[in-house]
Amino acid sequence: MTSSPAPATPDATPRSSWTALAVLILGVSMALLDTTIVNVALPTIRTSLDASEGTLSWIISGYALAYGLVLIPAGRIGDRVGHKWVFVVGLAGFTLASLWCGLADGSTELIVARVVQGLCGGIFFPAVTALIQLMFAGRTRGKAFAVMGAAIGFSTALGPIVGGLLIEAFGEAEGWRSIFFVNLPFGVIAVAAATVLLPRIVVGGTSRGVDGVGLLLVSVALVAILVPLIEGEDAGWPWWTWASLVGGLLLLVAFAFWERRFVARGGNPLVPPHLFSHPAFTGGVVLALVYFAAFTSIFFTVSIFWQSGLGHSALASGIVSVPFAIGSIVGATQSERLAHRLGRLVLVIGTGMVAVGLVSLWLVLWLVPAGDLTGWTLAAPLLVGGVGSGLFIAPNAQFIVATVDRAEAGAASGVIGTMQRIGSAAGIAVIGSVLFGSLSFPPGRPTPEVVADAFSHAATMAMGTSAALAVAAFLLVFALPRRVDPSVRQA
Repeated sequence: MTSSPAPATPDATPRSSWTALAVLILGVSMALLDTTIVNVALPTIRTSLDASEGTLSWIISGYALAYGLVLIPAGRIGDRVGHKWVFVVGLAGFTLASLWCGLADGSTELIVARVVQGLCGGIFFPAVTALIQLMFAGRTRGKAFAVMGAAIGFSTALGPIVGGLLIEAFGEAEGWRSIFFVNLPFGVIAVAAATVLLPRIVVGGTSRGVDGVGLLLVSVALVAILVPLIEGEDAGWPWWTWASLVGGLLLLVAFAFWERRFVARGGNPLVPPHLFSHPAFTGGVVLALVYFAAFTSIFFTVSIFWQSGLGHSALASGIVSVPFAIGSIVGATQSERLAHRLGRLVLVIGTGMVAVGLVSLWLVLWLVPAGDLTGWTLAAPLLVGGVGSGLFIAPNAQFIVATVDRAEAGAASGVIGTMQRIGSAAGIAVIGSVLFGSLSFPPGRPTPEVVADAFSHAATMAMGTSAALAVAAFLLVFALPRRVDPSVRQA
């Protein structure tokens, strides 16, 4: 049932494995690009579809949450039926959902299409890490994961630039649709190439089914928490928002009890409770949640402020992110070598640079008048933050996985990936609530200067929240081990 066995040594890696890796990286790049490319389009989506402030948050958070919730079940299904076909089906669905997003007639339809797009992205992503694990061995496997890490950092940072260029080319009114349509040719190419080039590897016998009740409990719990965070400020925080928050927290408690009971009955839980018997793993999971909440929210704030507040174009908003993108690429290309040489210190340096970058960005927004802000005034903080992000994103999961026993590495990796995406969703929900909750105008028709000052205040508050999360992530890094076994590579 296996057409291409994993090589015993790095030298034995066939060229076909590297060709297959290129196909996998194309899929990864599409999924991760869509986590940030939408940011620069939010103001034009708001105008084009007459969307509410909550809708803008849902467009980002709905994608990230759906993406994260299906990662673990999709990985287990791949073990049973073969990761190749899970990748093909998920990527095909992602491509079709991209078409749906681009054709959406209203904000509700766009949110639903984005959720479906996120679900499909979460379906095919675990197949990428599983196939890399199976196709490569030893140091060659480490290089393959480093390539994937660099692609993740590069795609995430490049999103705002690509989005700005597309909207500039196709117009402010309907150009936002092009950021979804651009996935179509790449998706068709990737699906066709995957069908031909990916090896059919079926692990078999390692999965005991999907924990459906656990998945339902955690999904409903997270939605119950996110809904009031996104809609509460706009609705004036009525009683139902607080009831939803409490209900969501209670459901999380029920989820924890269910997982323990499910294990006691011999089931294969969604989140193995025994993983959290390792205090360092618990700290690492919180780190993943907090870091991605801080990281993903940066350009949500900058994009809305730069366009809606200062009146710049989507392209200008994308160009602002260029220093971060450059820094992210530089950091990601060096992260594998530095992690091997410095151990945990590379994560300390990375999160430290992100914290310094975001605190500096917050200070710039606080101290510099809105009318004097240019892309150059933000360049240095964004460059520092970008380098730090590149250093952190590629190796972070490897260090968190190293806090548990080797036999638990696969389950731990799935939990980490899920928490990263949930962190992204929660980060946008919280930062969006702070941003729009801090935005107020005096009575009457506001002048451009008044609008700029109001958005500057709101963006300062939002960026301050992101900076606080980044500082918390820096402190949490010290829970991780100083060194990891280089033979254990999980993404």
